[in-house]
Amino acid sequence: MSEEKKIIVDDDWKAQARKEKEKLAGKDAESKDAAGSADAASGQGRPPLPPVDFGLLVNSYAMQAMMCMGLFANPETGKADKDLDTAKHYIDILSMLEEKTKGNLTDDENKMLSMSLHDLRMAFVEVAK
Repeated sequence: MSEEKKIIVDDDWKAQARKEKEKLAGKDAESKDAAGSADAASGQGRPPLPPVDFGLLVNSYAMQAMMCMGLFANPETGKADKDLDTAKHYIDILSMLEEKTKGNLTDDENKMLSMSLHDLRMAFVEVAK
């Protein structure tokens, strides 16, 4: 009599292998999502943002005032538009900032703010003529 070999297939190992694959695929997808979120948050494709400090704030308002005075073109439109009321508003914001921070700035910060205000006011007088 020939003895027939019986092959026993254990389906448990297949199920376990499938679960491990799904688990690994889930971790891979999570890491890709996290990397994608980090890329989006870091603004991939554009230069890094400058550090946040007092000088950045002053320069931001000064640049807005100069743009409103028509001293350089608006990057969105490519035109040098004049809006003197808005320019005066930005200068007033910087003036208020100077008043509210009096005695709390470093010498360099104070000098930068006062020089920026002086230059903006002189430019405003010239442009308003």
